[in-house]
Amino acid sequence: MAVHRDRARLMGGRMGMESNTVLARASALPALYYAGDAALRRDQRAVIARSWQLVAHQGLLAEPGDHVVEQVGDVPVLVVRGADGVLRAFPNVCRHRAGPLAFCNGKGARALHCKYHGWSYGLDGQLKSAPEMQGAEDFDVKAIRLPPLRVHEWQGLVFVAIDPETPPFDEVYAGIAERIAPIDLSAMRFLRREQYDIACNWKVYVDNFLEGYHLPHVHPGLSKVLDYRAYDTELGAWHSLQHSPIRDGGAMYGDGDAFYYFVYPNVMLNIMPGRLQTNRILPLGPDRCRVEFDYYYVEDEQAQARIAADRDFSHEVQEEDIGICEAVQKGLASGTYEAGRLCPKRESGVWHFQNLLRAAYAAAGEG
Repeated sequence: MAVHRDRARLMGGRMGMESNTVLARASALPALYYAGDAALRRDQRAVIARSWQLVAHQGLLAEPGDHVVEQVGDVPVLVVRGADGVLRAFPNVCRHRAGPLAFCNGKGARALHCKYHGWSYGLDGQLKSAPEMQGAEDFDVKAIRLPPLRVHEWQGLVFVAIDPETPPFDEVYAGIAERIAPIDLSAMRFLRREQYDIACNWKVYVDNFLEGYHLPHVHPGLSKVLDYRAYDTELGAWHSLQHSPIRDGGAMYGDGDAFYYFVYPNVMLNIMPGRLQTNRILPLGPDRCRVEFDYYYVEDEQAQARIAADRDFSHEVQEEDIGICEAVQKGLASGTYEAGRLCPKRESGVWHFQNLLRAAYAAAGEG
């Protein structure tokens, strides 16, 4: 979306993308990356499973025993607050015969009980009891524990990484909190979740988010709120920021700035005055994805007016995005599309994301 900064050129060089290093010569990903089971498997293995994934907000994990059940790539995940207050994450897979330790989110559990055969684990992952295993030779309860996964709390949000080679969290989210200061996202209260199932590859939706080139053509209402002339894009190592002054926010947003963060590979932080909207884009199939919207608001005297107006407006924008993304998916699947050139002024975010994908595919040996 909009003006790319000088460091964009450096980013491409660091990722070793010879054919796409220079934005002025860049082309989009070919259509084959957006269709077919092979593309979906490639993304699950090389991208989703090797990244930090947003799994919950801290309100769901506030007290000991509170736990959240999620899926990261092919791995079922359980995140739980321990009796010591420490947040931990494990595969939601019993060490006995792969039964689930929980089927759904919960509050105040004293232990983790396998739903298949009743093996019981402490909140720290240590096996405590295994019914009727007395006859098993050399079986030591103390020697069995759930393998830990990396978990991180940031700005009121909780993230998990299942691959030990995933870059450090602080490297991936570096600079975001400082850039939006004095806004404190953790001070906002979670209000609701909305989700949309969309007939497009998940990367089509991400590509669309990453550029403001389409704003005047697809989002007439949003174009009145944002200052398209001042709309610019900043690139970091693992995230990009689309920033715009708000010129007509009214009761919904008032005065201030809009920060649209994308954090590789599938997390979006839409920050407006008094409001945070997180988006998580989940692949459901080669040509299907789910977008989860979680809404958070500052509790002040303008909150009710802001919330009511924001809901209808956000839904309108989302319906516009769904229509264009589903049409693009059909174009990609038509057999007539060849990878097009990117607009250097407006599509540096798309270029940045697609270069990260190319690097991930190469590192995983996925071509």
